[in-house]
Amino acid sequence: MFKNHIKIAWRSLKKQPFFTFLNVFGLAIGIAGCLLITLYIHDELSFDTMFADADRIHRVNVDVKFGGEDRRFAVVNAPLAEALENDFSEVELTTRFRTGGSVLLKTTGTEINVKEQQSTFVDSTFLKMFGIRLLAGDINSALKEPNTMLLTKTAAEKHYGIQEAVGKTFELNNTQTFTVTGVVEDMPKNSFLRDHTVFMAMSGFEDSRIVNWGSNNYQTFFKVIPSANVDAMQEPLKGFLGKYVIPGIQQYMPGITEEQFIASGNHLIYTSMPLTDIHLKSDRAAEISPNNNIQSIYILSFIAVFLLVLACVNFMNLSTAHSLKRAKEVGVRKTLGSNKIDLIRQFLVESGLVSFGALLLAIFLAILALPFFNDLADKDISMPYSNPLFWIILLAAGLVLGLFSGSYPAFFMSKFIPVKVLKGSNSNSLGGSKVRNGLVIFQFAISVFLIIGTLVVYQQLKYIQNKDLGFSKDQVLIVNDVYTLGDKSGPFKEEVKKLSYVENATISSFLPTPSARGDSTFAPEDGLTDQERAISMQVWRVDHDYVGTMDFELIAGRGFDRRFLNDSTSIIVNESAIATMGLSPEEVIGKRYTPDFGEEDPEMLTVIGVVKDFHFSPFRNDIEALCMRLGDLYAESMAVKLHTSEFQVAIADVENIWSQMAPGQPFDYYFMEDSFNDTYRSEQRLGSIFFIFTTLSILIACLGLFGLAAFNAEKRTKEIGVRKVLGATVGQITFRLSADFLKLVGIAILISLPIGWYAMNKWLEDFSYRIEVKWWVLVLAAIVAVVISLLTVSYQSIKAAIVNPVKSLRTE
Repeated sequence: MFKNHIKIAWRSLKKQPFFTFLNVFGLAIGIAGCLLITLYIHDELSFDTMFADADRIHRVNVDVKFGGEDRRFAVVNAPLAEALENDFSEVELTTRFRTGGSVLLKTTGTEINVKEQQSTFVDSTFLKMFGIRLLAGDINSALKEPNTMLLTKTAAEKHYGIQEAVGKTFELNNTQTFTVTGVVEDMPKNSFLRDHTVFMAMSGFEDSRIVNWGSNNYQTFFKVIPSANVDAMQEPLKGFLGKYVIPGIQQYMPGITEEQFIASGNHLIYTSMPLTDIHLKSDRAAEISPNNNIQSIYILSFIAVFLLVLACVNFMNLSTAHSLKRAKEVGVRKTLGSNKIDLIRQFLVESGLVSFGALLLAIFLAILALPFFNDLADKDISMPYSNPLFWIILLAAGLVLGLFSGSYPAFFMSKFIPVKVLKGSNSNSLGGSKVRNGLVIFQFAISVFLIIGTLVVYQQLKYIQNKDLGFSKDQVLIVNDVYTLGDKSGPFKEEVKKLSYVENATISSFLPTPSARGDSTFAPEDGLTDQERAISMQVWRVDHDYVGTMDFELIAGRGFDRRFLNDSTSIIVNESAIATMGLSPEEVIGKRYTPDFGEEDPEMLTVIGVVKDFHFSPFRNDIEALCMRLGDLYAESMAVKLHTSEFQVAIADVENIWSQMAPGQPFDYYFMEDSFNDTYRSEQRLGSIFFIFTTLSILIACLGLFGLAAFNAEKRTKEIGVRKVLGATVGQITFRLSADFLKLVGIAILISLPIGWYAMNKWLEDFSYRIEVKWWVLVLAAIVAVVISLLTVSYQSIKAAIVNPVKSLRTE
């Protein structure tokens, strides 16, 4: 019997190639889109799960409000790890990271440096904590001694083989000598250490041994015993404020108590977060690697589910639209003894064939699209061909889709009344119009919602690109690693400034785009121990040309000037800083502040200027208080302001000067605008994904609308013939047929507009600086939906309207 069902189903599908193609193609698009999104989501959810005992590893975070700033840090102070081991019997192991950014490595005695993009100091427990295996070296001695380090496989192979690298000595940044004690596998691409290639022993980093509870610089992880209740640790963690932090602060602010600290509106709260939650649920200052947002996973999950549902709805509409041609077949089958179950089984077999055909086409389409999707999503996803579970899930999904998408048409057609369909009473025997109309409304409601999302994301990105940042990011070339020049960095800058197309240049590790960051707490001269008047500010070390090169706007006072020797003890602050101080720009000039709490002879810094606020953090965050002071302090970068369109010539000339003054040192550069754009790469990717899958959803919805238009036109064939005989024009008939569908699209628009407005406003809440969802965005989304639906429906409507009325009236 099943073989007979297959044979009949195949013949039926072959008899209607156009509708079969639409069904298969529509389902394939939905399945392929869903498959790609599912692979992406699986990759995101798998972050950091590869580490041994990942479910027992947690990171300590801290929320701090002090000095007018409310900050959420992924880093804590150095002694906290030891306190965890002492205070909690549940803690099995701790380890700390102190990220060092990019470093230069060269074999001792040679001149050629190789740049490694990410390095970090780690405790010797690092390997045991995360279950990382050594490819070479002894796990018991690796990272035990100061000035030792581990290299990843790729980093080691740049210099030696894997085995040969162990025992070799390297100069790091031309200053320190390190010995390689081990080589590890490259860090997984879906881990928080994915970009790190150099791991240096924490025991050689002096700051890590200082008991300082007021400075947060260390990512601190702890592993608990299997039976531990981590939730029960949260309250004792909060108690660290009174037990450790306040006593540490008292050496700078004698007499301060926990009660006074809290009464002043301040807080310091330690919490823990599971390692596997960090990538999607943590958006804190000083993350080791860029994280994603769980909201984007929810959005993509929503899109994936509805792509599939839209594809199934499309199949239902097309199947019911074609049911008129099979009405007599059903009537004859029932007359000859077929029961309802047999008919349902027959139609489900047909839908199963369509589903599995669509599944095969979807896999092919997904394989073709995967490289482009990887570029779009910045991923390295591959099809898990060798994983049996992958194929089992796909086959099961194909079966479920076949049953789901074919269920309504099967039950719908099996209910045909033989007497009526054999008499040709099609309009009365075929019902289900409310269901089909509801499905079309559902399809277009989702499509309109996605159109709104695409427009809002695009508008927010455009706003970010065009907003006045408070500094000039265009045509600014950043040259990295200028510290390798040593005392030649100044002459290098002056030589570059002599180039005719160079407007200005400055040397600093601190840039408005992602770069070094550091906070200090300042006290006013007349309140050195008053915590309520303390001000937390970022401190940027800059040179005399920094303000001019970045094109900051001075709103009071002056910039740094070589003619004033006392500028070495001066600072320039931003508007957010003076707002925290409670002073006007004019009032703050000449005021003196110090970052040296508790010292007998604190260094006093005089405010000489105020710059207009500029955006040095993502638009999700408010602009923080900041001050700038003179001093290179291991300056890493040089920013060169250009006024030329011949960028390649400029880069070549700057590189030529570099090669003369720093032979053997790699020339590494980028443009500030590219760095700025990288900050919002995740939003750009979200916008692109929205656009692509919105297009797919609209295409699928249009196929469904096309099917319903075909069904409606065929159902009303005699009516159209009568109207034409009575004098109706093609335009009038086309309008009448199209109006019914525009009502459905109108209802879909009314449903989706408020939902889209609310959802996108919630998304925009993540940005401190954002657009408002304008009324015209909603109107434009509605117009796009109406135009697309008109174009889709008009084809079937005009086709039906121009048919010879004689043929229409002869239709059986």
